[in-house]
Amino acid sequence: MTQPDPTTPESDQRFHDYVGNAIPWYVRVIWIGFWIFAIVYTIRYVFPSLRVELFQRF
Repeated sequence: MTQPDPTTPESDQRFHDYVGNAIPWYVRVIWIGFWIFAIVYTIRYVFPSLRVELFQRF
């Protein structure tokens, strides 16, 4: 059985940067579209319904 490498980044005397995959541009566009939709939906449907439910119900 092999032993794990006992060296640490401090003893190695260098920085260990872990870089993942970059987010593609179309995923960013999807997220921007989602947030725009969420804001428009909230303004258009939730706020008017909330006003009716809270103040005009009683």
